[in-house]
Amino acid sequence: MKKLPLDCPAEDLQTGDVIFLETPVNPTGVAMNIQDFANKAHSRGAILVVDATFGPPGLQDPFIHGADIVLHSGTKYLGGHSDMLCGVVATNNREWYTQLKKERFFLGGVMGSLEGWLGVRSMRTLHLRVVRQSESTTKLVQWLNTALKSDETNGVQAKSESQTIKATLASITHASLQVADLEQGWLKSQMPNGFGPVFSICLKSRNMASRFPSKLKLFSHSTSLGGVESLIEWRTMTDPEADPRLLRVSIGVEHWEDLKADMLQAFQAVLEEEKE
Repeated sequence: MKKLPLDCPAEDLQTGDVIFLETPVNPTGVAMNIQDFANKAHSRGAILVVDATFGPPGLQDPFIHGADIVLHSGTKYLGGHSDMLCGVVATNNREWYTQLKKERFFLGGVMGSLEGWLGVRSMRTLHLRVVRQSESTTKLVQWLNTALKSDETNGVQAKSESQTIKATLASITHASLQVADLEQGWLKSQMPNGFGPVFSICLKSRNMASRFPSKLKLFSHSTSLGGVESLIEWRTMTDPEADPRLLRVSIGVEHWEDLKADMLQAFQAVLEEEKE
């Protein structure tokens, strides 16, 4: 088995090879062009597998853009309440579906009855949850991004907010900030109803990043995501190779302005401690 980078030339691929694509990407929330990778894979007889956990149904449909197999950690947005374990493998190829179902029968990889019931319950509100979560995320991302780029001339309160954010926040990543891709049109086509409920921020220092989650009141410090509650994770706690300034943010169904106020007071608290 040989592992190749995602940006390898199509000529390096052979029939039966697999391109494994995650979009949006964990932990940054950045989106990848599914159609481009589908064209690349299919031109060489390869297979495109898309992990769409961070872009659940209601936000994107990888099959429309050429995916052969779609994966979901159903524990996250499909479950949506942080109370079940579930994994999903989906394909629109009838032959593969039949074989996968046969293998599941013999291997016993089925959900328990309680998880099945919880899953059905959750699917009834999926379209409501993920759209609200994505909308709130985009509003928060735009607020933070505007503050970072602000010239600080839009009033005393806005100036104060901007100064606090600029003093603590180094960068922010999310699909809604992929300006060039939005202008090209593929991103809006791929995610017409929202750009995902996860984004990441880098603070100015490791020390700030390690203390920021404990200053929040509405967010829980947790490594999971996808539930109705907002979560934040200091990423280096679970990924030693991650930038120690990186925080992953998963937005729940709370009102975005409440989350905004909570993040602002946490930035202020961290900044005050830096001055001590």
